[in-house]
Amino acid sequence: MEEELKCPVCGSLFREPIILPCSHNVCLPCARTIAVQTPESEQHLPALLHPRGTAAPAPTPTTTTTTPGPPGGSAAPLDPECSAGGGGDHADKLSLHSETDSGYGSYTPSLKSPNGVRVLPLVPAPPGGAAAAAAPRGAVPSPSPIPGPVGSSLTCPQCHRSASLEQRGLRGFQRNRLLEAIVQRYRQGRTARCQLCDRSPAEPAAVLCEQCEVLYCAACQLRCHPARGPFAKHRLAPPPGQPGPPPGAEGKGAGGGRKPATCAEHELEQYSMYCLSCRSPVCYQCLEDGRHGKHDVKALGAMWKQHKAQLSQALNGVSDKAKEAKEFLVQLKNLLQQIQENGLDYEACLVAQCDALVDALTRQKAKLLTKVTKEREHKLKVVWDQINHCTLKLRQSTGLMEYCLEVIKENDPSGFLQISDALIKRVQVSQEQWVKGALEPKVSAEFDLTLDSEPLLEAIHHLDFIQMKCRVPVTVPPVPLLQLEKCCTRNNSVTLAWRMPPLSHNPVEGYILELDDGDGGQFREVYVGKETLCTIDGLHFNSTYNARVKAFNSSGVGPYSKTVILQTSDVAWFTFDPSSAHRDIVLSNDNQTATCSSYDDRVVLGTAAFSKGVHYWELHVDRYDNHPDPAFGIARINVVKDMMLGKDDKAWAMYVDNNRSWFMHCNSHTNRTEGGVSKGATVGVLLDLNKHNLTFYINGQQQGPPAFENIEGVFMPALSLNRNVQVTLQTGLEVPQCVKQPKLPSN
Repeated sequence: MEEELKCPVCGSLFREPIILPCSHNVCLPCARTIAVQTPESEQHLPALLHPRGTAAPAPTPTTTTTTPGPPGGSAAPLDPECSAGGGGDHADKLSLHSETDSGYGSYTPSLKSPNGVRVLPLVPAPPGGAAAAAAPRGAVPSPSPIPGPVGSSLTCPQCHRSASLEQRGLRGFQRNRLLEAIVQRYRQGRTARCQLCDRSPAEPAAVLCEQCEVLYCAACQLRCHPARGPFAKHRLAPPPGQPGPPPGAEGKGAGGGRKPATCAEHELEQYSMYCLSCRSPVCYQCLEDGRHGKHDVKALGAMWKQHKAQLSQALNGVSDKAKEAKEFLVQLKNLLQQIQENGLDYEACLVAQCDALVDALTRQKAKLLTKVTKEREHKLKVVWDQINHCTLKLRQSTGLMEYCLEVIKENDPSGFLQISDALIKRVQVSQEQWVKGALEPKVSAEFDLTLDSEPLLEAIHHLDFIQMKCRVPVTVPPVPLLQLEKCCTRNNSVTLAWRMPPLSHNPVEGYILELDDGDGGQFREVYVGKETLCTIDGLHFNSTYNARVKAFNSSGVGPYSKTVILQTSDVAWFTFDPSSAHRDIVLSNDNQTATCSSYDDRVVLGTAAFSKGVHYWELHVDRYDNHPDPAFGIARINVVKDMMLGKDDKAWAMYVDNNRSWFMHCNSHTNRTEGGVSKGATVGVLLDLNKHNLTFYINGQQQGPPAFENIEGVFMPALSLNRNVQVTLQTGLEVPQCVKQPKLPSN
């Protein structure tokens, strides 16, 4: 469980942990070190936006600064070019941006924490830093304020998601009281030991030297670290993990319960409800202020019990898998013993046979023994690798279970609900890692080696293990038979099935399926394997393909089957793709209707991919509230899915409001056109890859000129929207007659 209680930045147990928006935790002191202030915000911030009575900070001259290193280490100098945003090739650059900026963030060099996670350096000193440096020697500097000016952000060291710091700064993040309490209990239950004792186990530590960073028991401290000479100025402190008051002890009353949690924004109000939209506890004042007024809320106690039940149910599944894993480890260890015993038996048998063949077998005996040894070592290596892999998964699952059980023991509903969603997902993912076949041995204890000692003496020099026990002569396989009743096409995919003829005794090791290019070109291999059913995706629409198959074995490749002709669909039928959509996208109506659970724009793609031909589809606007800007168009498979379609170079789109529309690609807005959408409107998208252009329609009328030209490659239908919009996809449509091209005669 200790891994669950360590900060990803400093690698030590959590101190004052806070919950980031991505559900990960970080120490509050570490959060101050990884918060970054965007240079553009400092340089271009208008004077009216600075705090009253202060002036805009002057540009700081480029100097060599230092960044914090690992605990106990020295500070490392930072290249001035790196601190200015340039940097050498060795510096990792991370782009940070908030939800409201233009998408272009500042670059800041990253460091590595003791735990191996990349973090960002300290925030540059505020304008008052010069005055602090000029203070008299010996003066105690005042603690630095929690970062949080306009333009500041903090990047999670685990998932690297950036979060903007509001006016409250780090105080806007909620404290993880449950984790803090569990860490405190863990510290109290762990005893620090002397690092110089010869006995085992070592004596409990009595002091810690802060300069030497060594734990001493009382006897070793008197012997190795006397309070005189060069050690006289060393400061001895109590060892870490000494029992202390648990978190929140000052708030305990006569009943012994923890002090009820209060709202972070309304300190006099206690949490009483749980907001389902924001997934956080709220107080009565939060509902009155209007921020959560229209959100779905439930009673705090009811949601607490519900999430506890969900976590407990998920833990039961992981517990069952952990029991199976323990039994599987026992099975693997028994398998090791069986392999050892069987290997010895095979060696003894082999030695007996080789000795019977006298001198002629002497030279071959060593070679055969080597092969058996290699086979045994291979099996042992596979089993040991499987044991190590399973042990690692089991340790991770066990640590997560112990941590979750400690969380369940807590009686703080709001604190539990702060982390329950993330814990439930983690437990479910942990359960899913025990996939079918993961708890089955990859090798058997048997050795598939057979030695035939009957051949004539002159064949001894060519003696080797035989793999096939059948001594019947083998010839090439016969012609496979295509099962036409099972062959079919759907959209731009074809499915083929075949079988071997009856009364065929020649063994088959696999099949080779070949397909032409859909234009009468040469055949090419599209599948090699043992299956007799294969589906090929990503073909061209309105194209004719020829397919054939042949079988092979150790003797060679058999003849081709008859050629089957397959015609792909003239028009595309597709839906929204849930597997590649952003996690905030909500699909319904057999994945034909899309909306979003977030107020930010999120992208969803279609299941079809186009590389040639003319294609047309429509999107019906079912709901349109508060004048949002949905975007319609096409995109590559690797388009960025957490911002409006067309802001990167992987998408070509038209975004539209209730009055006008714009075309957008690479965040470049062009061709503003009057006319927008409302509830009940229909947006048409015409992708003509014969002419390499893209055209949009609203309610049957062309919207502006052709939007984009000279586009080439593979494109997928795409859409970006937020929770104010709901659209339904309509596919399989004929191309509008005004632009439909006559079909060319086939050769």
